[in-house]
Amino acid sequence: MKHALRFVVAVVAITVLAPFFTGGAVAAPLPTGPDGGAAGAAWAATHDAPQEYPNIHIQWDVPITMSDGTVLKGNIYRPADVSGLPIATPTPTIVNLTPYTKLVSNLSDHAQAVPGLSDALLEAFRQNDLSGTPLSGVTDLTKAFGGGELRSFSVDRQLIKSGYTQMVVDVRGTGFSQGTWDMLRGREQQDTVEVIEWAARQPWSNGRVGMSGISYSGINQVQAAQKRPPALEAIFPIVPGDDLVNDVLVPGGGFGLTFIPVWLTAVNGLKHIPDLASILNGQLDTTLLADRARDPWTYMDVLLNVLSTVRMEDLHPQAKQLLTDSSQSRKDWLGDPSLIQVPTFITGGWHDLFAYSQSKIYNEIPLPAGQKQLLMGNTYHLNSGNEYGKPGLPPRLDILQRAWFDKWLKDIDNGIEQYGPITLRQQGGGWITTDSFAAPGGETGPGQAEHRRMYLSAAPSGTAAHSVYDGTLSPQAPGELARLTVAPGVSGLCSNDAAQGSGGVLSVIDGCAKDSRIQELNGLTFTSAPVAEPTTISGQIAVRLNTVQDAVDGYWSVTVNDVAPDGQSTVLSSGQLMASLREIDDTKSSKSANGDYTDPRPFTSLDRRQLTVPGEATTLDIALPATEAILKPGHRLRVDVYAGNFPKGLPILPMLVDTGLRPQHLQLDPNRPSFVNIPVRGNPGW
Repeated sequence: MKHALRFVVAVVAITVLAPFFTGGAVAAPLPTGPDGGAAGAAWAATHDAPQEYPNIHIQWDVPITMSDGTVLKGNIYRPADVSGLPIATPTPTIVNLTPYTKLVSNLSDHAQAVPGLSDALLEAFRQNDLSGTPLSGVTDLTKAFGGGELRSFSVDRQLIKSGYTQMVVDVRGTGFSQGTWDMLRGREQQDTVEVIEWAARQPWSNGRVGMSGISYSGINQVQAAQKRPPALEAIFPIVPGDDLVNDVLVPGGGFGLTFIPVWLTAVNGLKHIPDLASILNGQLDTTLLADRARDPWTYMDVLLNVLSTVRMEDLHPQAKQLLTDSSQSRKDWLGDPSLIQVPTFITGGWHDLFAYSQSKIYNEIPLPAGQKQLLMGNTYHLNSGNEYGKPGLPPRLDILQRAWFDKWLKDIDNGIEQYGPITLRQQGGGWITTDSFAAPGGETGPGQAEHRRMYLSAAPSGTAAHSVYDGTLSPQAPGELARLTVAPGVSGLCSNDAAQGSGGVLSVIDGCAKDSRIQELNGLTFTSAPVAEPTTISGQIAVRLNTVQDAVDGYWSVTVNDVAPDGQSTVLSSGQLMASLREIDDTKSSKSANGDYTDPRPFTSLDRRQLTVPGEATTLDIALPATEAILKPGHRLRVDVYAGNFPKGLPILPMLVDTGLRPQHLQLDPNRPSFVNIPVRGNPGW
């Protein structure tokens, strides 16, 4: 009865909204607000209704030969008729290349395709709500699973049944594909282009190709679009990155200790799952076996080397390449979104692993707004799309993706190009849409946020007696010299940084991810007066610290927080920097109208290391990912300063040895002030 009722409702919705999408007299409704208004409702009705084709035909482990002879394997999902036969009509093709094996993708897909049970499970994910409890972070994860994230990771059967072919391909050296895992570098990027070209040539394809996927499978979309294969016409990357060294490997020089070892182990472990079907069929791929034997644990030797080698000269050659900005490996990991010419819809999160890159990708793509779009949630890497389905909330990710591909691959006039173009979840507020965000150069016109200095002062704020030192954040520069000391510690185990570094797994602990007071036990805090009226923080943030090391290096971490009247201290954005890697690449950095950095991008290159002189002042400029937040009346702005952020980050061992794990000092000097360059809109009263 329940399913019959849902069917009737869907049919009625499609009947009512059909004129908007059939080229009739009534044009597609214009989207309004974050939920899309009538257009958003139409997109949802279109995607959730019974589709044109009743079944799906799957062709397993299709060989795709690359130009160097390496054979990749892919599963191909095609729309099928009532008898299960694939349709004869060529369709657009959606490509997903994954290192997590198409087997895992297939298991995820089938878990969502069990009649009755899967629908009930997805609905349970969507309805689960622990908001207001200490485990509200669990809700963020389960709602994401029900919000289209699983379909984006694997395959979307509704999309296929509506007239698309979907391919899931193991990247070389993973899953059942031959070769050595190239980890998003040049050869793998060439593979992606060749897979797109192969798909466009197949008889079941009409030559129009899009790309979908999450994380790694979002990064390779951005890379492929920069290569401009003619058949690629649209991409929908979820939580992608574009500056992989400064995003996640060693941002600011701090090795991604929480994420990288687990991720490398997972990918390398999954690639050893045997291809049982080929064994049983007598078609054992001996080339694949030889490839795995030759390179069983890609980059694991590099990982162990950087965590166990004391001397810089003994670093693994591949480690040196990734930590030298002029190397080819490093160049492969740094993209150029200005080369992208196809419609691109980017989904990211304020606390995502790749948060630093996501708004930058959007701003650098030289397409008109609408053909490029950005959706940023208050999310981590694993819970994108966790808010949806209610007035004022965005549509589910699978709904947005369907509308995006319908527009750019099927030429359906559904109004998606009028959505957004920038849809943001304000931290401390709700969802908004805007025309610009975090544009390089800071201020962008009337009504936009204006960057201003807020100085770190030794004057007590009276708000953080729990911290190592309770200082003030003030619009006036401090008048007296002061030296504050902070030492490395482990309070970061309970922090938003730890939640971010774990991809969001640790975000289920609200007392750590949403409140910094435990981490602040080992940090310096600088807190402003309460704001007098709602005050928006919008854009790129940079912190300048005047530091003194007791050793030849130091590791610094900063966060910018929203402090509620009850004392809860919530991280809005965070950054980190090794003192020896402080040299800024001005060609890739930006400044605000006041001349201060808004995005001081370090070279993060071993050949540009500048050891500090113990006891002498050293100025550090630290970049924080752009964010959008609103401080409510009575709330305060806070900057936290730490001597590290373990376990999210840890210097590679030679650098760690250079720090001596010694205490570090913040020198508050009127002649060399420390401050945050913060983008503010409104009248905070300070």
